[in-house]
Amino acid sequence: MKIIRVVFASIFLLGTFSSVWAAPTPEDCQKSVANFKSLSGNVSSMIGKSYGYAVFPTIGKGGLGIGGAGGSGCVYAGGAQTGTSGMGQVTIGFQAGGQAYSQIILFQNKAAYDKFTTGNFEFGAQATAVALTAAAQAEAGTKGSASSVGVSEGKSGGKAGNYTNSMAVFTVAKGGLMYEASIGGQKFSYKAL
Repeated sequence: MKIIRVVFASIFLLGTFSSVWAAPTPEDCQKSVANFKSLSGNVSSMIGKSYGYAVFPTIGKGGLGIGGAGGSGCVYAGGAQTGTSGMGQVTIGFQAGGQAYSQIILFQNKAAYDKFTTGNFEFGAQATAVALTAAAQAEAGTKGSASSVGVSEGKSGGKAGNYTNSMAVFTVAKGGLMYEASIGGQKFSYKAL
C-alpha cells in the first residue's frame, strides 16, 4: 500500500509541475492580478499603493511525506512588467495531497523589490500560510530576518492585509486538497525582460 501511495504521489507531482513551470503569458498574470484586486478587504488598495509585486497565476503543490511546489510568474514595478520569476519549494514532514493556488507578493518599497529581484530570494523555513478562500496569512523570514506577513479581519468584514518587512503575501486556492500549507522554503529566481 505504501508503494502505491509513493507512485501515485510521484505521478501527481510530475503532472502538476509540467503545467505550472510553463511560463505564464502577461495576460495570465494580469488576469490573476485582477482576481486578487476583486477580493474583499484591502487587497486591491494594497496592490494599487505597492511599489511592485510578483504574481504567480498557478503554483502546483503536492506531496506525501516529501513534497514540492513550483510555478512561474511575472514581476512588476510601477505598473509595468520588469521580468519573470520562478518559484520552487521542497518540504519534508507531515503532508499529504495536492493543491493548486495563485500567489501574489507585494513590495511596499524599492528596497523590498530590489531584495526580491536579486534572483536569490527565499522565505525562511518558519514561514507558514493559512489556507483561506480568498487570502492567506503568513509568517515569513527572509534570509534570517524574521518577518510576519498577516491577514486580519477588516472593518468591512473582509480580509485586511498588512506589510511586514515591506512585503505582504496573499494566496487564493484554485483547487485540490492538501493537509499542510506553508510558504516556508520557497525560493525565487528572477530574470529581467
